[in-house]
Amino acid sequence: MIFENPTAEAVARGIIIAVIALGWMNLLIRLNGLRTLSKMTNFDFVTTVAFGSLLAGAAQVTAWSDVIQPLAAMVGLVLAQAATSTLRRRSDSVADTIGNQPCLIMRDGEFDDAALKANNVRREDIIAKLREANVLQLSEVRAAILETTGDVSVLHGSVEVDDIILDGVRGTS
Repeated sequence: MIFENPTAEAVARGIIIAVIALGWMNLLIRLNGLRTLSKMTNFDFVTTVAFGSLLAGAAQVTAWSDVIQPLAAMVGLVLAQAATSTLRRRSDSVADTIGNQPCLIMRDGEFDDAALKANNVRREDIIAKLREANVLQLSEVRAAILETTGDVSVLHGSVEVDDIILDGVRGTS
């Protein structure tokens, strides 16, 4: 106990442990690389959310010794993500099993209603994404893709999309 006053002790513990946990997380990110906080796959996204939760949990511990578990869990997340990333890189079957495939939901100004329905996406949500991408006319849209993270990529302009950009996107065959 640093302070006799329980309130002062809780405030000090929260501040000190939050700084330690944040430093620990940054060290792990430096060791594992920027992929640690990426949103490239659904697994990466969930890992990033879990990191935030563990960081918040570490800052809320009620005893100094309780901080060890969330810090160890952060290491576990980094190890699991590194292993998963390595396996995905080395094996297409592993990548296909644990990863989602992006899906084409709009092509050459036309919505793919079947793809929207299959992915539980409303047309209005895509229209909002088109506005965010500064699309002025539907005819400008070459492709709209629901990415594995749930983000929507909008490719628009006056030229055709190179095939490699749509490689691996479901609905482009």
